[in-house]
Amino acid sequence: MAKIISEKLNLTEVVKRGIKNWPIWEKEPSRYPWSYDCDEECYIIEGDFNIETDEGTFHFMTSDFITFKEGLHCVWDIRRDVVMHYNFK
Repeated sequence: MAKIISEKLNLTEVVKRGIKNWPIWEKEPSRYPWSYDCDEECYIIEGDFNIETDEGTFHFMTSDFITFKEGLHCVWDIRRDVVMHYNFK
């Protein structure tokens, strides 16, 4: 099963899921390892970054909706300031 799921959501779906009511996380360009101990959903408001995993490197940017699955071990490589809504499941 994939540890990273990426989708493109239209505005109707963003509103329906209540994403704009989720907390916001911000981070400047940096590189660091990270592990997920639960599923996390993210909607990228702005930014440009790669997530490096054993399965390859995944590129994300503004308007991507991403689910990081529990158990994922990765490296975040943030190229441009990131601002995103997030939700733990």
